Amino acid sequence: MATIPRLYVDAPLAEGGVLALDDEQSNYLLRVLRLEDGAAVRLFNGRDGEWSAQVQKVSGKRAEATPLKQTRSQQGQTGTRLTLLFAPVKKDQTDLIIEKATELGAARLVPVLTERTQTRTVRTDRFRKIALEAAEQTERLDLPEILEAAGLDAALDALPRGTALIFCDEAGDEAEAPWGGEAGRARPMLDVLAELKGRPAAILTGPEGGFTSGERAFLRGRADTWPVGLGPRILRAETAAISAMTLWQAVCGDWDQAGT
Repeated sequence: MATIPRLYVDAPLAEGGVLALDDEQSNYLLRVLRLEDGAAVRLFNGRDGEWSAQVQKVSGKRAEATPLKQTRSQQGQTGTRLTLLFAPVKKDQTDLIIEKATELGAARLVPVLTERTQTRTVRTDRFRKIALEAAEQTERLDLPEILEAAGLDAALDALPRGTALIFCDEAGDEAEAPWGGEAGRARPMLDVLAELKGRPAAILTGPEGGFTSGERAFLRGRADTWPVGLGPRILRAETAAISAMTLWQAVCGDWDQAGT
């Protein structure tokens, strides 16, 4: 059976209300999928649940949709309490972080400019489009909040009170040794997560080259910060973000819930 197309709309959803679809959505439905009048679509807006709707062709290039019935309630579908703080990397790798963080249920995404961050041009409008498409594909009923890029101090200060900061710390304490040697390594992330169940959390991952010794000392001295290790190998920045989120979901997230 063919999958019914699913679209995010930034408008209230209610029975019988007619919604004008934007140019990109209209093109997708009319020209890519070649839908005709009366074809079924699914709509969500992050507030009113998911609705079955019908497409009406306004012209060869424009379409409208009429919500008919709510098929999923928004209640209990607001995602996790997880924030991902990540240092932007190269374009494709950053896009991958945004996409996979959305798929993995992150509630908030925050680009963080660290001392070694090489990519400092951050387009949050692009990030929002990537997140929207990922939410449409993965049956999310909400979108992650995407904040503007901020320095490390500002990003941490903006975290809600009581948030546990999970600091992905791949380094050791030996300044002259590659990647800090073996002394002072963080505990395995799975061991730490067992102590954080039920708490709102933020995962922090660094740029290519990792955090500087000064940033690392600052983070390790910060209250309610939990340094964690991701195994014996040095992971790429995007791999670290995805791996850390996956571990958090498996232990503290909503993977114990059935799909809808």
